[in-house]
Amino acid sequence: MDIIGLLPQAGGLIWIIVAFVVALSVIVTIHEYGHYIVGRWSGIHADVFSLGFGPVIYKRTDKRGTQWQIAALPFGGYVKFAGDANAASGKDADAMQAAEADAVALRRTMHGAPLWARAATVAAGPVFNFVFSILLFAALFLSLGITRDQMTVGELRALPTEVNELQPGDEILQIAGRPVPLIRDDSFAPFLSSLPKTTQLDYRVNRDGSELDVQGPQLFPPLVVGLIPRSAAYQADLDVGDVIVAVNGTPISVFEELKNTVEASDGAPVALQVWRDGTVLDKTLSAKRVDEPQADGSYKTEWRIGIAGGMAFELATEPMGVLRALGDGVAETGGIITGSLSGLGHIITGAISTCNLSGPIGIAQTSGAMASQGTQSFLRFIAVLSTAVGLLNLFPIPALDGGHLVFYAYEAVMKRPPSDGALRILMGIGLTLVLTLMIFALGNDIFCP
Repeated sequence: MDIIGLLPQAGGLIWIIVAFVVALSVIVTIHEYGHYIVGRWSGIHADVFSLGFGPVIYKRTDKRGTQWQIAALPFGGYVKFAGDANAASGKDADAMQAAEADAVALRRTMHGAPLWARAATVAAGPVFNFVFSILLFAALFLSLGITRDQMTVGELRALPTEVNELQPGDEILQIAGRPVPLIRDDSFAPFLSSLPKTTQLDYRVNRDGSELDVQGPQLFPPLVVGLIPRSAAYQADLDVGDVIVAVNGTPISVFEELKNTVEASDGAPVALQVWRDGTVLDKTLSAKRVDEPQADGSYKTEWRIGIAGGMAFELATEPMGVLRALGDGVAETGGIITGSLSGLGHIITGAISTCNLSGPIGIAQTSGAMASQGTQSFLRFIAVLSTAVGLLNLFPIPALDGGHLVFYAYEAVMKRPPSDGALRILMGIGLTLVLTLMIFALGNDIFCP
């Protein structure tokens, strides 16, 4: 049983908060542990490792003198190194002055350590986020396996079809009299487009070494395989496994028919008849404008209701090698980074809506939505969010890790650090920028459709 998938059934807001706190706590712990462990390896002492902010509800001090604590507000965390005045690594002038008399004590402070040690410690947080994302994606790929080249039936999905003679393990040789190419062949996509748009299809399969002609469902029925968080379909309480059997009173048999109707709706309400476990439900919803990234790096705005479709059955898989899984994990993480930067650039230039930038409420809602769709979806969300947190912290804004790295780059070039007065001003500007961005994103959560 997928326990995580039961969360939304247990009740609304509290489980959204739980999913959000769990996801954020994991990511923050990874990020801050990167700072802590690389700092320790570099000879910098950590006074405090905190998960959360505000009043401390649990703490212990280890043999190295580091206080490990959990605070009441679980929306972040920090490592306070020796010589730091605060969680943002501002300099504690009194502590640094006291340490100057002892070379060993000075070396153990953040601000008295060599430049390479400070830079490595600061960069470690985002790097650990990226490495965590890669490993988590790789683990997911290993668990899912790789789709077999020859289309093969895995697990059957419940569908409102009169006849489904397909069985798990069947190799699909022909559909509607057309030979099925290998899934990774260039001709596979045109083959799918050529299939008849009917509820039932004729299949020729290889079953236990014998070729059989059987009846089966439409290969791409209007089936809900996934729901986009905060979408019209999600807000209308559609579920994974639902099948759309009619749109505006017209029966449909393929997912493409649903897609075309929604795209042509121009945001007008769309009436759906939804088959769910043998019962037909009526749902009415209105599509939302969505900015979708294209292969060439541009964006295209379309009307969408937020449904991800799929085949009438899950495709059978075979084990994936560890090296390939890691390579795919790197590619997935890199794709999220490049996509995020591209999206941000398009927001800044006005090419796409600023509503694509979500704040804490939107992220929390997404956490709950992904948790509702199962463990794999939730873990993938954590991997995506970890990448985003790592990337955000590398932005060259004072008070973020990227801002500190800019200061260290200045020190490396000029052979001296910025003055304490300049740092205080820049840190104040950085905090203002971060708070402004958070308020703007929160406004998007509240006011964007």
